[in-house]
Amino acid sequence: MRRDRLGFFAGAAVLAMLMIFTLSTIGAKAESQVQISAKAAIVYNGSTGEVLFEKNADEPLPMASTTKIMSALIVLEQDGLDEKFTVDNAAVMTEGSSMGLRQGDKVSLRDLACGMLLPSGNDAANAAAVRVAGSIDGFVELMNARAEKLGLENTHFVTPSGLDDYTDDHYSTARDMAVLAAEAMKNQDLRDICGLQRVKLEFGDPPYERWLVNTNKLLKNHGITGIKTGFTDKARRCLVSSCMRDGCELICVTLNDPDDWKDHMTLFDYGFSQVEQVKLYPKEGETELMTADGRRVKCKVPEMVTAMTAEGAARAESRVYLPQFIYAPVKNGDKVGEIVYLLDGKEIGRRDITAAEDISAPAAENSFIIVIFRKFRQFTGL
Repeated sequence: MRRDRLGFFAGAAVLAMLMIFTLSTIGAKAESQVQISAKAAIVYNGSTGEVLFEKNADEPLPMASTTKIMSALIVLEQDGLDEKFTVDNAAVMTEGSSMGLRQGDKVSLRDLACGMLLPSGNDAANAAAVRVAGSIDGFVELMNARAEKLGLENTHFVTPSGLDDYTDDHYSTARDMAVLAAEAMKNQDLRDICGLQRVKLEFGDPPYERWLVNTNKLLKNHGITGIKTGFTDKARRCLVSSCMRDGCELICVTLNDPDDWKDHMTLFDYGFSQVEQVKLYPKEGETELMTADGRRVKCKVPEMVTAMTAEGAARAESRVYLPQFIYAPVKNGDKVGEIVYLLDGKEIGRRDITAAEDISAPAAENSFIIVIFRKFRQFTGL
């Protein structure tokens, strides 16, 4: 018995060493294949949570105006996005990039979101903060609360704009910014705005038409869908971008990168080379369902098609949620349950399980059985 135990532990140790060696080899291969200038970087599959490339991804660094991803997300979740109001005079008196706001201008929150995400207006970020939270400090509290909710453990906001020259407490990491970007791109308003190369708005006092141009030059490249640039003297060039190819969208983040346009396209080329379209299925026998009177119900369980690494596909699993039984009649296409697909414990997709046939109401002679079933459930609490 002792020899068996020693053999088991020895085998486990060898397996662990092989896994460590394999992971190290993969990381070294990625580093050797991809040469970039960024101090920190990551390529992230937001649909699955897989990291396809990383470099100093957990090092806290200033992130400049990529901060406005969080600011715009919070703004675009508010009600009354198109309601016009007068900007706070103090809020629009700020340095740096601007959407051109002046004292007394009338705008909407949607206008300000465009002003943040395209020309990276610091005036837009401050004006929106005051409108939403009553003060800039109050809005920053909302930003940090949202960061905590998203699990951004190495992120802290001091300003809604990203101006950071006077503080060392405004920072994030490439990994945290990737997670934030993936969340932000779920908001359709934000997705629509940050994908625009330019937009014509009407605001001012009195309102007049003007064009806002996006600072994200990557949008000229095929497949780029967003999302935000950034620069300060302290943070240097920062960029968060997203790219869609063959139905798969990846997020790329670089912080302190003198050659960010080129680096992002290089990183996307590498990232997409690591993923493939896969089909995920439930385990056989997981989808049995019966009616209360003992008849089997055929179920339709949809597969999940997604882009991920081969290693991720091998680790993916599913969980089926079905009731103990259902009451007839049942129509073909009726929802009877759900299947959840997971990768490393994280939900990556959810689909409805439906009946694949019509089940008629039980015959009269079976009604007694149904009554017994109901009484049994009431008595047992099942």
